[in-house]
Amino acid sequence: MGRCDAKTACISQGPAATSKAGVLGFQHLAVPAGDFKMQPLMFDERTWLAWLVKARILILTLLLGIELAVARLTPSSIPIGLFVFAIVFWFGISLFFVLLLSVWQEYRIQSALQVVSDLFLVTLVVHVTGGVDSSLNFLYPLVIIVACILLPRGWAYVTAGLAFVLFGAIVELNFYGVLPSYSMTHPHLRALQVIIAMNLLAYLAVAYLAGHLTAKLRQVGVQLKDTSGALEDLQALHENIISSISGGLITTSFDGRITLVNPAAQHLLNRQETELLGSAVSEWFLDPLPSVEDERTHGEVRSAIPDGFQKTFRVIVSEMRVNGEAKGLVYTFDDLTEIRRLEREVRMQDKLAAVGRLAAAIAHEIRNPLTSIAGSVSMLSGLPNLNDEHRQLLQIVTRESGRLNNIITDFLAYSRGKQYRFARTDLVQLVEDTLTLLEHRLIAEGAGINIERSFPKQGAIVLADGDKIKQVFWNFCENAVRAMKKGGTLRVTLEMIGDDWQASFADTGAGMSAQQREKIFEPFQSGFEGGTGLGLAIVYQIVQAHDGKVWARSQLGKGTTFVLRLRRLGAETAETEERRDSLMAAAAIAGGGGAHGQYPGM
Repeated sequence: MGRCDAKTACISQGPAATSKAGVLGFQHLAVPAGDFKMQPLMFDERTWLAWLVKARILILTLLLGIELAVARLTPSSIPIGLFVFAIVFWFGISLFFVLLLSVWQEYRIQSALQVVSDLFLVTLVVHVTGGVDSSLNFLYPLVIIVACILLPRGWAYVTAGLAFVLFGAIVELNFYGVLPSYSMTHPHLRALQVIIAMNLLAYLAVAYLAGHLTAKLRQVGVQLKDTSGALEDLQALHENIISSISGGLITTSFDGRITLVNPAAQHLLNRQETELLGSAVSEWFLDPLPSVEDERTHGEVRSAIPDGFQKTFRVIVSEMRVNGEAKGLVYTFDDLTEIRRLEREVRMQDKLAAVGRLAAAIAHEIRNPLTSIAGSVSMLSGLPNLNDEHRQLLQIVTRESGRLNNIITDFLAYSRGKQYRFARTDLVQLVEDTLTLLEHRLIAEGAGINIERSFPKQGAIVLADGDKIKQVFWNFCENAVRAMKKGGTLRVTLEMIGDDWQASFADTGAGMSAQQREKIFEPFQSGFEGGTGLGLAIVYQIVQAHDGKVWARSQLGKGTTFVLRLRRLGAETAETEERRDSLMAAAAIAGGGGAHGQYPGM
């Protein structure tokens, strides 16, 4: 905003361009206060000229009607025909100026022409209506006032002088009989001179007062325009600041109804402004919002967005005050979802590293005596003099030894560094092979599970180890089958999402709680009887080695969906070699930590 002293008037150019140029797009020009009348931005001459034509036609119509009524009701020496001719001629001049206004842009010259023509036509009407006795002498001051409005201040005195000359001339010509007089009275020369002098003083007084008032009004208009421009600048600055804030901002009334929401808040909540305005702010969050009445005016809350995920926000609330009076509440929030996801991954990596070290330390030590136990039990079971009870006990030992051996096998598979053979791989073919094997097994078992497919026809090519990815798919299918003990539907979808291929395995089983879903990829978190809890932990390792993402969506009673996302081959051709190197490096340290795990908001 520019500052203006008492000797200058600030003109704000282009408030209407706020949205285009922003706050910096406004230019402030300082001009001398005495010269404001010459600035086209301060005074719309065309508008005033159009108004003058309308006012002139209205006044002429009233004068015609009044004079005709007076002439009909009272005896008068006014020549009605000549009066009507003068008014009609004036109407014609007015219509001419209307046309001239639309085709000629020199409004200052038009203003002077209209003022001069009005003076001569007023003189004609005054002459016709009685000269010195005319009741229409008040039209001269009106013309002087119009000159003050349309023209520079000096023109007001020129117009007053010209009005004095014309009025004096018509009166003198009537007095000496040069022109026919329609006056009812015939004053002496001295009285006539006094009347002319009084009119001169009156015209000059009107010129002075009207010029002074018009100057003040114009100056006030300039100040109002400047104040309006400054207000628009301030409003534009306010809107630009709110729109530029990277964090979400919501203002509400005290009853919790949203009154303002910035674009960042709309993006974070994945909602349109029309959805949010007027609604209760609490309905867009799953947890209670912090309150200004509490000691802590900040907190973390969750929000469910339309695509089914959840986001975590840090919300700060404060009172919105106007002139010291509380008018509502202001909520500012930013997205912590990615930070919390990284924290969960760090915790998971710590657990995985601990499990890996534990597995490497004790797996071999446990397997050696376990092999001896299994061999001894096998020899004992071959003795001929065992009774049924003894044989049942040996079977239990054999079965549990086998289960323990499976756990150790999974331990070793999880803890060992895996070897990966990355190549061009079609995910459609891998999924088809996995589902074909699964279908034969389900038919043989009579599981009552239907499989629905939705794959792209052109294939889904990625850079991956086909055997390891097939292991991931088989694990998803196994979990889905175990979750649908009473039958159901397994819907497998493969689709392109941006630069990635996304494979989804959705079952109609019992689903999982939020706590189970958060720990689903951690070791020993199996929800099925007899499971080791290492299958999905191995899946997590494999996906990490492929620089991919894996997550689960689930609700109790509504089934579970496992989602795998891998980068599409050729999506970033400029980074193909770099990506291949990173995958090889990831494969070499597959037993350790990684940067990709459960998807945000899960």
